[in-house]
Amino acid sequence: MRLALAGDVMLGRGVAEWLAAARTPPPFSAEVIEAARSADLCVANLECCIAAGGRPAPGRVFHFRAPPAAAGVLAELGVDCVTLANNHALDYGPDALLETFDHLRAVGIPWVGAGADRDAARAPTVLEAGGERLRVLAVSDHPPEYAARADRPGVAFADLHRRALPAWLTDAIAAASEPVLVAPHWGPNMTRAPVRHVRRAAASLRAAGAALVAGHSAHVPHGAAAGVLFDLGDFVDDYRVDPVLRNDLGALWLVDLEHGAPVRAEALPLKLDFCHTRLADGDDAAWIAERLVSASVDLGARAWLDAGRVVIELGG
Repeated sequence: MRLALAGDVMLGRGVAEWLAAARTPPPFSAEVIEAARSADLCVANLECCIAAGGRPAPGRVFHFRAPPAAAGVLAELGVDCVTLANNHALDYGPDALLETFDHLRAVGIPWVGAGADRDAARAPTVLEAGGERLRVLAVSDHPPEYAARADRPGVAFADLHRRALPAWLTDAIAAASEPVLVAPHWGPNMTRAPVRHVRRAAASLRAAGAALVAGHSAHVPHGAAAGVLFDLGDFVDDYRVDPVLRNDLGALWLVDLEHGAPVRAEALPLKLDFCHTRLADGDDAAWIAERLVSASVDLGARAWLDAGRVVIELGG
């Protein structure tokens, strides 16, 4: 099985205005869509709600809400599942989150990591391709006020700062009869490398039986090693660019699983223009490729460049 993994897909704010006005170019280039669709399954972190309704959550600086047309954009990209366990799913309140489910359901895209109550938010989804199955779980370690409750919609919150993972999470991994992909939204923004609690949680998730861990939150991609992609980076946005960390450069991650275990990842360098993502080229492609090779080697993996893509061994 080959998985395509996309990091933070932010279709709100400036991207939402772009979509509503039907401006060109579209959010994803034809080449990016072709690459995502080349995989057996594509999973992306949707870092916004998709809704026409709802009200901005009080006390927050940023509010991300995409128009209903955004669901079709995800379908065109070939997304087979979105993760919603993140710090923007409830930016417009529980009604907008519930509306998000309706729009995703209308285009046939399942979601994980958020739900109408705590049990629904924590529930996995099982994807299938070519006779192979994959169980997907998604959690967020921030903010706790977005956590789903027994009587309230929200996200699957897990306090990953603690040394021990929540029992419900380890139980969900242990109960699976299929390989498990865990997609945590963890750690602070704009960090060059995974912070201590993220590294500890990654090791614990693997020890609990997760076949693959693919995180996000930092807005810049981190390295990968031993079955963990520490941060997938951003995939589309309208953010201000940090000249040092270069959050305008990202990757589409293609991960090969053999007999349910990840063996290698390829990172296809991307350039994130304003509200539009395309393949990176020239100095941009070289910068992000060299960055990912170096970061993965620092984490103990074998990594190299091959025909413009970064190749990382994930076994171990």
